[in-house]
Amino acid sequence: MDSASPSYKGHRYPAEVIAHCVWLYFRFPLGFREVEELMLQRGVIVSYETARRWCARFGAGLRHRPAPTAAPPGGAWHLEEVFFRINGELKYLWRAVDADGTVLEILVQNRRDTAAARRFFRRLLKRTGAVPRVVVTDKLPSYGAAHREVMLSVEHRSHQGLDNRGENSHQPTRQRERAMKGFRGTGGAQRFLAVFSGIPPHFRARRHLMTAHDCRAEMTVRFAVWEQVTGVVGRPAEA
Repeated sequence: MDSASPSYKGHRYPAEVIAHCVWLYFRFPLGFREVEELMLQRGVIVSYETARRWCARFGAGLRHRPAPTAAPPGGAWHLEEVFFRINGELKYLWRAVDADGTVLEILVQNRRDTAAARRFFRRLLKRTGAVPRVVVTDKLPSYGAAHREVMLSVEHRSHQGLDNRGENSHQPTRQRERAMKGFRGTGGAQRFLAVFSGIPPHFRARRHLMTAHDCRAEMTVRFAVWEQVTGVVGRPAEA
């Protein structure tokens, strides 16, 4: 995967402004008009449509760009699927997280059958480039059938009570879905959720395990990583 900084060539706004708008939109439950208002309060005139284009142009690239300190996926992967509606039609959001709660992959599909599970397994393996020690799922039969076809050498634990980590990983998505009043299309939902599953968790330190001083220090490090990933650090002044 290409780890080079994103190119801001052809954009008249500085990289810092673009990266900040992308961060605001994906990190907080904001609409593009609210991003426009926040930037205006900071003295930067940016239209909501420009912010939308920036998020579409740079969001996916930042989602899949590895952080300099990113750790490899853990040995236990938790898989879970939930339903939601797009324009009244039932869809399923498949998600995989590791033992630390890091989102490994998401995929919006029309079904939750064996073909859908198999497609998700193969996409997950290709995206991570790794093989888990064990996969944990609920009792959906499609998981077992797909596991035997794609990950036969990997241990499979199927139990409703073991997959709480996978189920809990959907909570931020549900909250954002309500704030956005739903998604308008399958493609748009896939693009947004792919980015949303990667950017906000980077800024969620485990505050309950840290002192206030340690939490601020950790967040300082994470902001520095964000600046490095977005290519803001070390850019020429005229960029």
